[in-house]
Amino acid sequence: MDDFAPASEDVPISKEHGIQDWDDPETCILWPKARAAIAQIKATGRLPPGHTSNDHLNQLAEVGIEADVEAHWRAELVRVVDESAARGEDIVWVLVDGFVLYYDAVVASLLDVKLFVQVPYDVLKARREKRSTYALQNPDSVGEVWTDPPNYFDNIVYPGYLKAHAHLFANGDVEHGALLPDTGITVLRPGEGVPGMTKIVTEAGEVLVADVEVGDKVLVDEEA
Repeated sequence: MDDFAPASEDVPISKEHGIQDWDDPETCILWPKARAAIAQIKATGRLPPGHTSNDHLNQLAEVGIEADVEAHWRAELVRVVDESAARGEDIVWVLVDGFVLYYDAVVASLLDVKLFVQVPYDVLKARREKRSTYALQNPDSVGEVWTDPPNYFDNIVYPGYLKAHAHLFANGDVEHGALLPDTGITVLRPGEGVPGMTKIVTEAGEVLVADVEVGDKVLVDEEA
């Protein structure tokens, strides 16, 4: 979803903290552009013409999974595709990732499978602080980078995360509340390292294979 972030000069300043707020779900995504792009992908199985991304410029630590589990799910997805092809149908897998992905009702309605990766506050904070510098995604901001100022996670990022997901949980309690039954979202709670990644791949694969239907599909995996 960072592909749909606004240009740096259009990011609002937090009235409370006096710094740019890149994480308020109301303003951190150009929602009309995101809706149109995802709708086109769902209809055609292709990215909109001229769509660009700078996300490859960001460095993320790779976490592997157990080899036998990786082999199993590769084979399972091939099986699903082959069985569909035998019926004269093509499956197009599209992964849409973003930590405010479910804030917008229109975007959420376009997604066939919804997964929410939920991890504790301290893990979220540690991960954010390991990757606190970002290449900006908007085409008007090519070459620019953003580095989190001190206390940015606690003052801006985490409040934005809670705001973006409060409507999904009982009493608006993202940390401890139960997921509301009408969201259509499956919550995944991985651990750390290879065992944690293996667990989440297995659970996500089970949901995907169980829910896949005839026709093009959009797979959604949100990393908090």
